Amino acid sequence: MTGNSPVTVTVSGGVARVALNRPDKRNALDSATIAGLGTVLADCAENADVRVVQITGTGDVFCAGADLSEMQAQSSASESDNVAHAEKLAAVLGALDSFPKPTLARVNGDGYGGALGLIAACDIVVVAQSARFAFTEVRLGIIPAVVSPFVLAKIGERAARRYFLTAETMTGAALKDIGLAHEAVTDGELDSTCARLIDALLRGAPGAQAEAKRLIRDAGQAAAGRGAASLAMAKRLASLRVKSEAREGFEAFFAKRKPAWRRD
Repeated sequence: MTGNSPVTVTVSGGVARVALNRPDKRNALDSATIAGLGTVLADCAENADVRVVQITGTGDVFCAGADLSEMQAQSSASESDNVAHAEKLAAVLGALDSFPKPTLARVNGDGYGGALGLIAACDIVVVAQSARFAFTEVRLGIIPAVVSPFVLAKIGERAARRYFLTAETMTGAALKDIGLAHEAVTDGELDSTCARLIDALLRGAPGAQAEAKRLIRDAGQAAAGRGAASLAMAKRLASLRVKSEAREGFEAFFAKRKPAWRRD
């Protein structure tokens, strides 16, 4: 997928460089982008020329999370339609989490909400120190349901109890501290750090790496169930999208006003 596609990919030297490609929308995850990412991952899994998959964002933002205009429209859809919509992202996150080849997130800019699910589902994560991150869902009257199985596997309940509830903005260094990133580097060091890690990955035997990933999943008792858990959590998100808090949250966001629950 190239050009104006919401997801682009180039393959060279054993590396598939995948980019979310909606810079005018801060690379937000709409249905077309989610579907495109799913197709790219399936193609890369079958392509013998691909040894490593790197995921990044076009422009200066990694990913703004879910496309809020699309999510707001879902508030008037049925709960079953909302479940189907949420399950699309859950399926892609599950595919990325269980991907048979090494994956690297090159986090070149800010990431919010669903973007942190993409980050959590990757094997290795390098973030720019200048980037900012947050689980913003509760400020919109919803919850980070679909991403939660992948994120909790990395940060644990302690960090989730804070950041899922406060929606505080985190730095790249904070993301590393809570376990969602392996490296937090300056913007100028981002590419060299990713190149160093890719070089290390390419030195490994592909069959052994696939088995190592399977070993990690099998050894972690909850790992095999993350994809199924994310699909189940999608139903919780769907049930909230049609409720009054979510409608108020999205209306306030687009009207650039404070939601009714704010008292400051």
